[in-house]
Amino acid sequence: MSQMDIERTRLRSRMVGGLRSEDGGERATLAGWVHRRRDLGGLLFVDLRDRSGLVQVSFGPEWTDAASLEVARGIGHEDVILVAGTIAVRPDGARNADMATGEVEFRAENVEILSDARTPEIPVYRAPEDELPAEELRLQHRVLDLRRFELQQNLMLRHRLVLETRNYMDRHGFIEVETPILTKATPEGARDYLVPSRVHKGEFYALPQSPQIYKQILMVAGFDRYFQIARCFRDEDLRADRQPEFTQIDVEASFVTVDDILEWIQGLMASLAAVAGIDAPLPFPRLTWNESMERYGSDRPDLRYDLEIEDWTAATADVDFGIIRSQVNAGGRVRGVRLAGGASLSRRQIEEIENRAKASGAPGLLWAKRSEEGTSGPLGKFLDPAHADAMGLAVGDLALVSAGPDRLTSPTLAVVRAAAAATAQLPIVREHAWLWVTDFPVFDEENGVLFASHHPFVMPHLDDIGLLDTDPISVRGTAYDLVYNGTEFGSGSLRMHDPELQRKVLRVLGLDDAQIEEKFGFLLSALSVGAPPHGGIALGMDRIVQRFTGSMSLRDVVAFPKTTAARALFEGAPTSVGEGELEALGLTLRSKGRTES
Repeated sequence: MSQMDIERTRLRSRMVGGLRSEDGGERATLAGWVHRRRDLGGLLFVDLRDRSGLVQVSFGPEWTDAASLEVARGIGHEDVILVAGTIAVRPDGARNADMATGEVEFRAENVEILSDARTPEIPVYRAPEDELPAEELRLQHRVLDLRRFELQQNLMLRHRLVLETRNYMDRHGFIEVETPILTKATPEGARDYLVPSRVHKGEFYALPQSPQIYKQILMVAGFDRYFQIARCFRDEDLRADRQPEFTQIDVEASFVTVDDILEWIQGLMASLAAVAGIDAPLPFPRLTWNESMERYGSDRPDLRYDLEIEDWTAATADVDFGIIRSQVNAGGRVRGVRLAGGASLSRRQIEEIENRAKASGAPGLLWAKRSEEGTSGPLGKFLDPAHADAMGLAVGDLALVSAGPDRLTSPTLAVVRAAAAATAQLPIVREHAWLWVTDFPVFDEENGVLFASHHPFVMPHLDDIGLLDTDPISVRGTAYDLVYNGTEFGSGSLRMHDPELQRKVLRVLGLDDAQIEEKFGFLLSALSVGAPPHGGIALGMDRIVQRFTGSMSLRDVVAFPKTTAARALFEGAPTSVGEGELEALGLTLRSKGRTES
């Protein structure tokens, strides 16, 4: 079937975006929206828009019948019209290089207004110098906002990426299985969205934060390789790269090692990147979590530029500076980043980097410049040439330093690294920086309380299982994250297929046997009937599309997104419900201390 056959309907003969000079002289019927109009008196020009693009339609007394010419003069922006006529090649001097269809125009012989649009609340057509309306206004009038070329291109790329995902997974023996949306609440690190049951009053479903437990059960059931383009829900605070409902590429496979999963997924990413015109050379480099934190202060480092954190504890061992001495004596370290040529940064530029560090929670940032005259700055005045040499500081370099325990200095220096690279305009050495970060710790700790670093199903390294009883915080997991240009694209691990080991990890997390049975009994029951070794990953489709399109926000790659206040402005959700609906669910609404029916 040709492209023209695909585009043809009973109303139109083709879409507008593919018209070219070789189509000159062809008769056609086009339909779409009036993007822009220009009335020159004798001639009227309309840019006609559909999903495929724009074409200039001309109306004139020489080729348009009189009745249609009169109708055309009443056309308004965003009216939906049907035009019949001839594709004409423009003269060389009249061609528009800014339009894909700029070699031609469509000479309309007659026109029919299919839909008369009211004056749009926000403009769809914008001159290049025009700014977008405020985002809240665009979300209120999302139907108009979605007509923008940029958003339509984003969503069409998203479609192609989802299609390629399905084709790739099918080629590699994976089958797509849908898992429940109405499910059971399980702790996965965020609050659940709860759905009251009308049939079982006082009981609630939860919308899934992920299909994690179901996909493990599918492995126990013998499906061997599963994937799903899964809708997931998390009731958490929003930001530019987070939405309460999102889509992930969910993957699980049996009888696998970490290398199996990583090879499949980096192959998938290379296929998706090719669709988007992005480079993804294989294999992706790997760093352990410890290496990534040591060298970059982050488990999702941006490797587009070369700037690593250095350990200067030994180099500054005899520096007589109270801040450094007190932190090192308390068990901390002296670490920082060294900017070659960074001594040229102004005091104001350094203060901007300091402010970024303080915003990340750091109490402050030390710095030292080296020049021909010696070292300067809050730390520099305590350094002699031997110290500067030991730190690797050459003349013209700037050192940005943080002293203290790694749990504080690592995130600080990750922020400093990014801020320094931006301020110093470090050259991009790799435009598309892919990375696997592996061997994450199974547990993390906050205020003396252990919690799962990824989730409570991560298989510990076999060498570390003995530490579950004595030093759980040191247990490494068979967990891995995929990072692209400093953004986490996905996270996964091998899973525990031994139900007793799974129980042990849940106990380490503070759950007693009754809680384990209540929350995870159906998983443990499934594991006990013969579970294969298995593992997988979940990749954020929204985030992938956002980064591949260069969009500033997830809201630019989701058709109907929520605001940062978790509101859907176009639909007007969430809303209150009536007393009858609440009564049917067995609920009462408490408001301002009162109980209302």
